[in-house]
Amino acid sequence: MDQAPDIAASRLSPEELARNFADAHPPLTDNQAVIEADRCYFCYDAPCIEACPTGIDIPGFIKKIASGNLAGSARTILESNILGGSCARVCPTEILCEHACVRNAQEEKPIAIGALQRHATDWQMTHRGQPFSRAAATGRHVAVVGAGPAGLACAHRLAMHGHDVTVFDARPKAGGLNEYGIAAYKLPDDFAQREIDFVTAIGGITIEAGKVLGRDFTLAALEAAYDAVFLGIGQAGVRALGIPGEQLDGVLNAVDFIEAVRRSSTRGDVPVGRRVVVIGGGNTAVDAAVQAKRLGAEEVTLVYRRGADTMSATPVEQEWAQTNNVAIRYWAAPARIEGTNGAVGSVTFARGHLVDGKPDYALGEFTLAADMVLKAVGQLFLPDPLDEDWIDVANGRIMVDAHGRTSRDGVYAGGDCTPGEDLTVAAVRDGRNAAETIHADLIGAAGA
Repeated sequence: MDQAPDIAASRLSPEELARNFADAHPPLTDNQAVIEADRCYFCYDAPCIEACPTGIDIPGFIKKIASGNLAGSARTILESNILGGSCARVCPTEILCEHACVRNAQEEKPIAIGALQRHATDWQMTHRGQPFSRAAATGRHVAVVGAGPAGLACAHRLAMHGHDVTVFDARPKAGGLNEYGIAAYKLPDDFAQREIDFVTAIGGITIEAGKVLGRDFTLAALEAAYDAVFLGIGQAGVRALGIPGEQLDGVLNAVDFIEAVRRSSTRGDVPVGRRVVVIGGGNTAVDAAVQAKRLGAEEVTLVYRRGADTMSATPVEQEWAQTNNVAIRYWAAPARIEGTNGAVGSVTFARGHLVDGKPDYALGEFTLAADMVLKAVGQLFLPDPLDEDWIDVANGRIMVDAHGRTSRDGVYAGGDCTPGEDLTVAAVRDGRNAAETIHADLIGAAGA
């Protein structure tokens, strides 16, 4: 099954690429938003609020949409989640707030909470801008490492309390996964950067891009120079498959492929294979597979080692992949990658099934031809920049208490680098809550 590589850019016309990477889910019109808002029961003990990691008053903001008060609706959202615009676009609402909607119990379609949240926050960003102002300056200065959702949420809440904040990020641009790791059709039109401008418009926040922890500064240096430090450094490492052939040309990390698509203004300069195999079962795997197809790949197959019900990609995401003509193969574990002249030509998988509740891969093998293989088997927290004698790291995460405090006085952490679910909205919650803890600790120290 060896074959010459067949990876190329510009497989589709500029017009086709523009259509394929336009907003996947266009916004509601004003009339559609009001009609949808009127479907809400405005529950008193709303289960949707409990299902939202940031605890947004969902019936409250929807009721304001129904009454035409978009400014009030947006403020209700943004008080809990300052990145409500991006979360409305990328959150798996089908397993969070919308899953908890009481209309599901009546076998009806749940309220389109994500779309309504987008409607209100988009209106605010377009017509009014930043709705919050800073408190009186405290004279305190906090360092935030990582300009992703956790770091930005932390910085904004600290600025609201009157603290000055400097945010350091290793990348050339701020935004974290919203800028580099989300499918381009989910956050099109440079939305991630527009949202950063919206967040930082409160004032008191300085972003220093291209500054790497462990290279340009150390944690000890930050402790000495700032009143507190927040770590929102995410997961910069990528898991390896650990199989023969992983080093062949055409075998890429899915996150690098997604980043290349997001950084391209036209998508026409992003190479893609004719026959692409994506290995993994999460949202990153789906994003990579769908974008490969939309770049012009003829065949895209997503292969997962277990069944559909254990995939971290939600059923909605799996259906989205299939709607985009991505084939999904379950119960297949990668065994080896083969090729010729240093380039990938095929991937062989072991067939599996459950035996006494445990996966068993003794049902033989099958081989898929491929000129590109995208690995999406998980990301890793890299503790290298941190001195583990200074801070507790366990099971690949920075250990924190319920308030975001690490084992080091004055150092806090949140988001994907700490234990918990790896969701954008959870990272926002962590950053917001840690900021409140930092504020309380600083004010308490000032009054002591």
